[in-house]
Formats: sequence, C-alpha cells, structure tokens
Amino acid sequence: MYKNEFDSFIKQSKISNSFVFFGESAFLIDMYTKMMSNIQETSILSFYHDEYNLKSAKEHLSQASLFGDRNVLIIKSEKKVPKKELDILIELCEKNADNVFIYAYYGSDHKTYNNKKTFAKFKTMAVRFFSPKEYEAQNIVLQVADEKNVNIDKYSVSHLLNIHNGDVALACNEMDKLRVFDKEITTKDIDTLVFGLAAISIDDFIKTLLQKKDFKQDLLNILEHGEDEIRIITAITSYITQLYMFNIYIRVNGAPNALEILGYPAPKFVVDEKAALCLKFKPNTYYKLSELLLESELKMKSSHGDKNAILLATLIKVQKLL
Repeated sequence: MYKNEFDSFIKQSKISNSFVFFGESAFLIDMYTKMMSNIQETSILSFYHDEYNLKSAKEHLSQASLFGDRNVLIIKSEKKVPKKELDILIELCEKNADNVFIYAYYGSDHKTYNNKKTFAKFKTMAVRFFSPKEYEAQNIVLQVADEKNVNIDKYSVSHLLNIHNGDVALACNEMDKLRVFDKEITTKDIDTLVFGLAAISIDDFIKTLLQKKDFKQDLLNILEHGEDEIRIITAITSYITQLYMFNIYIRVNGAPNALEILGYPAPKFVVDEKAALCLKFKPNTYYKLSELLLESELKMKSSHGDKNAILLATLIKVQKLL
C-alpha cells in the first residue's frame, strides 16, 4: 500500500502490529517507524544495519515481560532480511497482539515488498513511501514546526525547502535552530539564519572530491545540516559505480547511452559531464575506490567508533588513489 492508504488506516485505528516500510524516502520511513513505535511502557530492541540477529530478535518477541510491557522489535537496514526470517518474526506478532515488529528497509530493491502476495497470509502492513511532493513536504515541515512551537507560515516553509533542494529532513532539522526565536519566522530570517545547500548538493560535493579539490568546508556544511556519514559514503559509491558503467560502455561502444547505462534517459549535460569524468580514471582505479568505500562503509556499520573520523580518512584516501 501507499502512504495515503496507510494514513487512512491509522486514522481509523485499523492498523496491524507488524510493518514493512520501504521506498524512496528515508525521511518518511524514519518518521513512520518512530510513530509506530511511540508506545508507552514498551521493551524496545533495535537492530541497525548489520547488527541484526534472528535468534536475538525471536527471543525478544517471545519473551514475557515481568512488568506487562509490550515487546517492540525494530530492524533498520539497507540489506534485505531473508523472507523466511521475516515470516518467522511476523508470525510471532500474529500470535501475540502485544508484540510490535517494524522492518525499515532503506535499500533500493522494492520489487519483493511492493508485491501484495508477499505477505498475503499475514496481517502485516507493507507500505511504500515515495519522496514527498511539494505540498506534502510543506505540510510535514509545518507539522514539525507546530510540534516545536516555531511560528512560520507556508510561504517561508516553501522558501526553506527551496534552499535545501526540497530535502524535508534538512528543512525539519532547521526547526531546532528557529525555535529559539519568539517571533514569526519570515523568508528574510531564513536567508539570514539558514545556510542552504542549494549550491552544495551531494553530487557537487562528490565532483569536488573527484577533482582533487579541497572538500573539507563543503563536507562540514553537509554534516552540520543533518546528512549521515554512512549515506555520504553510499552516495559516493553509487556515483563511482555509475562512472565505471559509463567508462565500460564508452570503451566498448565509443559513445555513452544513458538509457542503456542507467536504465532511464538523463539530461544531455549530465551524460556529457559523466562521460568526460569517467574516462579520467583507469579500471584498476575504480576497483580500488570501490574496495576502499565498501570497507569504510562496513567499518562504520559494524563499529561504534567515530564515523566522522572514518569518513574523513576515507575521503583523503580516495583523493590519493585518483
């Protein structure tokens, strides 16, 4: 199902106790995960990325609480949990109405969960969240502003979203900064108080990195505005993978074809830009870059160390490999 249908079930108090959230909007996946797990007197067990363990998950949903708390299990991952294991955890919820299970999948392979037959034998609710449209993004930010007592109208919210290239998460993060002002926030206030990312998108940052320019100030700005270190690494990995695909295609066919390389048509200036950049690096360099980035991502996900330090060290190594 989609967000609107799910919202309707929530309003009618006709929701299940097991959920699979997926789609294009990590922000909405996070928001609804928090909403569905916001239950008083709960015993919550959360797994992030590679921390997931079936045995521990089953034990949590199977245990009886001495204090009458509800058992809530949350799995957040970019990798798919095997379908058989999901079925086991969902079934434990079906047997005990006091259990709550939320699987927040941040990966890009939506085919399995987008099929109504996947969880047909269960009451579980699989919800796909698309990136919010402009009016939806405005309403979400206005809702967060109201919760944090920020006096701001929809025109100023629209201006804030434009500054942040439509990124709802970044716009919502600004509410903590704006809440200290006991006045109505205007577009002029936003221009003064908010340093936008309109000129520093992730793609622009990656191009600065790959051109071996000084990236540190741009990186600091992106991190200060709420971007996650792991997502920066995965964005770079994805960008490098695309460049390698362009590189291989051009060496074989002589010229790029976005539809065949990416699976969708892209603007000419984007194709020309990637075609020019991809040929600057040798195949062996792509291999070393991918190996470095994947190792760094694993290190971030599997350790409790300083992710910021790991990210900075990785980016310095990337430029040394170029």
